[in-house]
Amino acid sequence: MDLTPPGVTTMPTDAEFAALVEPLRPGLLAHCYRMLGSIHDAEDLVQETYLRAWRGYRRFEGRSSIRTWLYKIATMACLTALATRARRPVPSGLAAPSDDHRVALADSEPTVAWLQPAPDALIGGDPATIVSGRTGVRLAFIAALQYLPARQRAILTLRDVLAFKTAEVAEMLDTTTAAVDSALRRARARLAEAGPVEDELAEPNQETMRALLDDYVEAFTEVDLDALMKLLRADVELEMPPIQTWFTGRQAVVAFLASRVLRKDQWRLVPTRANGQPALVIYQRSAGGGYEAYGVQVLTMIGARIARIAAFIDPSLVPAFGLAPVLAS
Repeated sequence: MDLTPPGVTTMPTDAEFAALVEPLRPGLLAHCYRMLGSIHDAEDLVQETYLRAWRGYRRFEGRSSIRTWLYKIATMACLTALATRARRPVPSGLAAPSDDHRVALADSEPTVAWLQPAPDALIGGDPATIVSGRTGVRLAFIAALQYLPARQRAILTLRDVLAFKTAEVAEMLDTTTAAVDSALRRARARLAEAGPVEDELAEPNQETMRALLDDYVEAFTEVDLDALMKLLRADVELEMPPIQTWFTGRQAVVAFLASRVLRKDQWRLVPTRANGQPALVIYQRSAGGGYEAYGVQVLTMIGARIARIAAFIDPSLVPAFGLAPVLAS
């Protein structure tokens, strides 16, 4: 199968083209997700990337690899999309936390395009090599990226996450290597100002992580407040987009959950993974007795405790995790 297209060549069949580009889909999806902060938008942009690549294949001269060529198309598509879209925040990026569970909750902000989690099953093949391990897709890192201007975001992810060379990035963005280096320095400095991303090396081992997740599910669904207290760090944080109010401190978080969230037989939690972190798909009991999709929680674990609960109240996220919108009772 000859897929090298110097100048004008025979176009590959649909199957040949798919065989060439499909192995790159998880990495492209992760890249578009970093840029956009939305798994739904990222999937749309990857589809657009493949459509543009198919239409423009005859113009691909083979001076770079297929991977580099596709990342250029994807990056330019993301930059075009970001020209008309606001950054996707999380509540902790908009206001100070509360340590009093009795505070009135701010109204939901449905008009805000909130940051979304990304299922590991979709982005697990991302070949990030510079940002150690899973840090390149961790929720805190994605949230921090949203504060960078679009081109700085593109340059930092292409250079520091995907390990493209400066000259390759310059070629992708039709700019100079000096401009890439300058933008990269500014992006790194601005990211550092946002604070450190949780170090994955502080996570417990896989066995401890699974046990902690199982214990959390049992404590949450059985409304075992004493057990829940033992599972959370003293400085644990809870945020719940699209609700802008968020909480800090074990006492405040547990008291809030106890008084406003936890009810026996109210919830079903299905373990999964998102952003390289333990996560749970959440179902809420319906009036008919079944359980309907409610959202996704992403947990940050430090040591043998839970340090952050990011609860995304958005049923539309559930299908991306390969789960049904309704569970049997």
